[in-house]
Amino acid sequence: MFDLVIANGTVVTAEGIAHADVGIRNDKIAAIGARLVGLQTVDASGMLVLPGAIDEHVHLQMPVGDVTSSDDFRSGTVAAAHGGTTTIIDFVEPEPGQPLLAALEERRAEADGQVAIDYGLHMTLSRADDETLAQVPACINAGTASFKLYMAYEGLRLDDGGLLRALSTLRTHGGRPLVHAENHHAIIYLASLALAEGRTGPESHPLTRPAIMEAEAIHRLLSLAGVTGTPLILAHLSCALGLEEVRRARARGQTVWVETCPQYLLLDEGEYQRPGFEGAKFVMAPPPRSAADRAALWAGLAAGEVDTIATDHCPFFYETQKTRGRHDFSKIPGGAPGIETRLPLLYTHGVRTGRLSLERWVEVCCTGPARRFGLAPRKGTLAVGADADVIIFDPERRVTLSAGGLHQNVDYTPYEGWEVHGYPITVLSRGQVIVQDGEFVGEVGHGSFLETVPL
Repeated sequence: MFDLVIANGTVVTAEGIAHADVGIRNDKIAAIGARLVGLQTVDASGMLVLPGAIDEHVHLQMPVGDVTSSDDFRSGTVAAAHGGTTTIIDFVEPEPGQPLLAALEERRAEADGQVAIDYGLHMTLSRADDETLAQVPACINAGTASFKLYMAYEGLRLDDGGLLRALSTLRTHGGRPLVHAENHHAIIYLASLALAEGRTGPESHPLTRPAIMEAEAIHRLLSLAGVTGTPLILAHLSCALGLEEVRRARARGQTVWVETCPQYLLLDEGEYQRPGFEGAKFVMAPPPRSAADRAALWAGLAAGEVDTIATDHCPFFYETQKTRGRHDFSKIPGGAPGIETRLPLLYTHGVRTGRLSLERWVEVCCTGPARRFGLAPRKGTLAVGADADVIIFDPERRVTLSAGGLHQNVDYTPYEGWEVHGYPITVLSRGQVIVQDGEFVGEVGHGSFLETVPL
């Protein structure tokens, strides 16, 4: 006898598809089989039964200068749950000179008691001096075994020497780098040139972050990682030229995992030509590229060259935060919302179009991230002994996306008016139903901190 049985559904994992029941006892999956009996039974006839999704790249209540991303841990994780995401990985960004473990403790204090789903944290390394790098083993021991490295943004970026030192240290201790690769100096030069010429609107944003300079940064990063022998994850790849650099590195024998986001698969540079200031809604880094870049990323995703779909969810209110850059595009806070819409968008535009199999959809949204950050086999799959993070997904439900109908704490969605065909109807986190038919029925504070481990 199980506490709960999800009966008669189509169980989808990265390894295969089966018509089966899922039996849950306490907070774990206790059986997958036929004719299971539970104290409670949910009939999932006609539904897909999936592992809870993992979003490895989100920015909740993230300060950017004197503004902060508009979703806090409470609203952001509730929104994630509505979209079928049951685990997120956010970031720790230490203040200058702050010990890394002190920053980790502060960030956990912000999240603990506020999260509706489980969470992990990446540690940002914005310094690569001896004192900072000596703290890496302690971070890993404290459960933060992945580290964000930036090649752009003053105050966050590491120069080539710093990258080498950081990559070498992470290689030694088994830390996993997640790297934002753009050419900082090209961005500063091109933005200064545009502003000097009076090109101040958001349409100038993508012109100051061209694909060729993203590819240059990726080439340089992978060359440095080749010297140190460090496996790494490339964050939010947006362009075909960058994917070519990854192919070359892999041909040399390097280990590189590639993350992209729905915005780079579904949006393009035409969004910046919207009338008035509307293009500011799409100011993010890197920017959406051309239709050819989108096609290359879809092909790479289907072929296994792109490993993960994350969101890089970093929302700012259009009316009160994005508008700070109305007369200077370089002052528009960079980032866009997406934590709630990833699974249905990828099902609609990936699975239903034949670009992705069901198994591949689950691999890139659920299973792959769990493996890369040491959360498997507890997370990312439906298997006996795994956490009972489960999605009941209605493949025929149609939903028109709108800012007013979503739960993200922001006044727009990049996908306003888009119809998705397929949507989560029930979401469980560790055996507890937290979303039912569009209503959050869980408890804020239910989520717990997950230790990522070196691989």
